Amino acid sequence: MKKLVMSLTIFLFALVCAFALLLSIQYSPTYVFRLVTMHVADINDYQFFPKRSIEESNSPSNFQSKSKEQYIESLFDRRLEVSGFDSFDDWALKSQTTSLIVIRNDEILYEKYFNGFSKESYFHSQSMAKSFISFLIKVAIDEGVIESVDDSIVKYIPFLAERDFRFNSITIRHLLEMRSGLKYTAHYIPFTNIHSPWHDEAIGYYHNHMRDRLLNDIEVENDPGELFEYNNYNTSFLGIIIENATGKTVSNYLEEKLWQQIMEYDAYFSLDSRESGFEYMPSRLVARAIDYARFGMLYLNKGEWQRKQLVSASWVKQSLSEISNSSPDIYPDWFNSNNCERTYYSFHWWGHVNCDGTKQFFATGNLGQNIYVIPDLKIVIVHTGNSLKYYGDQDMWHIAKLLRKDLIK
Repeated sequence: MKKLVMSLTIFLFALVCAFALLLSIQYSPTYVFRLVTMHVADINDYQFFPKRSIEESNSPSNFQSKSKEQYIESLFDRRLEVSGFDSFDDWALKSQTTSLIVIRNDEILYEKYFNGFSKESYFHSQSMAKSFISFLIKVAIDEGVIESVDDSIVKYIPFLAERDFRFNSITIRHLLEMRSGLKYTAHYIPFTNIHSPWHDEAIGYYHNHMRDRLLNDIEVENDPGELFEYNNYNTSFLGIIIENATGKTVSNYLEEKLWQQIMEYDAYFSLDSRESGFEYMPSRLVARAIDYARFGMLYLNKGEWQRKQLVSASWVKQSLSEISNSSPDIYPDWFNSNNCERTYYSFHWWGHVNCDGTKQFFATGNLGQNIYVIPDLKIVIVHTGNSLKYYGDQDMWHIAKLLRKDLIK
């Protein structure tokens, strides 16, 4: 019996080693190491990657304080009831919320930090980073280094056309709308919700030479414009376009065009590796929560900050509007909540439409990251966290309805 157990153990060990070797050859040893040691993404991952700094403004504006702590916390009463918590503080602890900020008309109604985080802490953006990349695309258009969102991506990445002529049909617009037709594998470990080693979410997140992978390995699967598919490679290709069009890194361009203009604190982008030096644009921007709120305020104010237009109002409107002349069939079923309420996606921003025609727009990221903007109320809400168990985008949608009911009378 002992020999059988020993033989089985040796066999399983050899199988695991062979599997790891196969992945190392297919991707890289660094990818395998990161996959094994980190595996399930969380908000502290940024500490394990090299980074590129983004410097803050020398003279950021400050918000006035008008505390409405009790009222703001009461907006979460339904969440407490549904989740079975006795108090807001208990919910904040168990939901792994790390910050909550509510700003209206440039006044901070609520700003608190939880679970060991503070105002000076760094907060992992997750996919909120995508909305910042969208901002940079328009800045590059305004500068004339990118001509139009309807340009083919091969105009800025010519090598792609040599590899596959179908890249000629993909435009910057297709990337922004997540309708590029790029292949994106979404395998999960059987009977779990955990990404398999071949899931492109994991590969993109942990690979140490993403620029090379994007240029040489990513394939076209469907005709562009046909279907919506949330695909991180779209954002990464936008990053390469920004690099090639401006001659600058994405971090340097973001620092110049946004951070040094309005932000209070420094920030940074995680890199895939020091050798490659490629920012992971889809999700590894790391900043302070109050500066995420500033970005929301910028879009609330139609791209203007203290009488300076950082990005055109027409772009902000286009970025936040539903895609015109598009069939609901291009979207997954969960986009349509009911007959008169719906979710939509535009230029790397999300939107919620209410039955009365009002709407909210938001940047969102895994594990509970939100910049949620309620335009008609002049409100920006930032939530950050490390779990989706007791929090989600639907909570913000519900809170927007309560705010609208209470504040518009």
